Amino acid sequence: MPSVTITHATSYHYRSEVALGPHRLMLRPRETRDLSLTSFELKTSPEARIDWSHDVAGNAVAKALFDANTTKLSIRSCARVELRAPVWPIFPIAAEAISYPFVYSAEDGTDLGALAMPQYADATGRLSNWVERFIMSRPTDTLSLLKDISNGVTAGISYQSRETEGTQGPLETLYRGWGSCRDFAVLLAEAVRTLGFGARLVSGYLFNPSGDQMGSVDAGSTHAWVEVFVPGAGWIPFDPTNRSVGSTNLIPVAVARRIHQVAPVSGSFHGRPSNLLSMEVTVDLEGAGLRTSE
Repeated sequence: MPSVTITHATSYHYRSEVALGPHRLMLRPRETRDLSLTSFELKTSPEARIDWSHDVAGNAVAKALFDANTTKLSIRSCARVELRAPVWPIFPIAAEAISYPFVYSAEDGTDLGALAMPQYADATGRLSNWVERFIMSRPTDTLSLLKDISNGVTAGISYQSRETEGTQGPLETLYRGWGSCRDFAVLLAEAVRTLGFGARLVSGYLFNPSGDQMGSVDAGSTHAWVEVFVPGAGWIPFDPTNRSVGSTNLIPVAVARRIHQVAPVSGSFHGRPSNLLSMEVTVDLEGAGLRTSE
């Protein structure tokens, strides 16, 4: 059972003293059947009042409120987790959902709501046409279809790390033919939603001790992937960047309908935009100093 320590540090430098607005922090890993959180610590400089809550998706959200003006803001979290996801997971898909197409139960359909609806306009049907080519027949095996779509993202789109903020829309990623892990995740989620699947975006960390996975530097990094809801099996993780299925090497922090809802750190300051000189994010897993590529 791997035990992983994750240190996530974000720092901002300002040209002159600024007053800080509230900051929303999503840094505490989500506990699941495949992950136990054994310790967590959050510190800021200057010191802040931290108010904890859970959002509509059950994510732990810290709201940091600052009193002092400053020329530098530092936010640091340290978490220790134990991972126990199987390398070759078995998904007990319900009999009625083994083959696609299937219909969610009335209760599941209501609860999934917008998670099963496309979130981006596709007036020309380009995304619909793209995902339709993965359906070899009707009916077809549900899990195989989802794997094919996930693998198809990586097969058709080149991976490029990107340190700039923001995420490409799915049509933009198809048009450009390249994207980062969060762009891959958005494309996959939107693609399966066009077929009626419930899907949510996941933000967290990729534990990569072998150093052979995409979207990571050395032993690990921040990462984004997708969970698709299949009756019986529940939420199945798909990492299109690495063509993997299941939770092995994945440490989830937050889930949401859209990727901007799971930003690790967001906030504001009072002053001119030019007052912000720099922002730096570093992630360290098990003592290997890494600079995030996402």
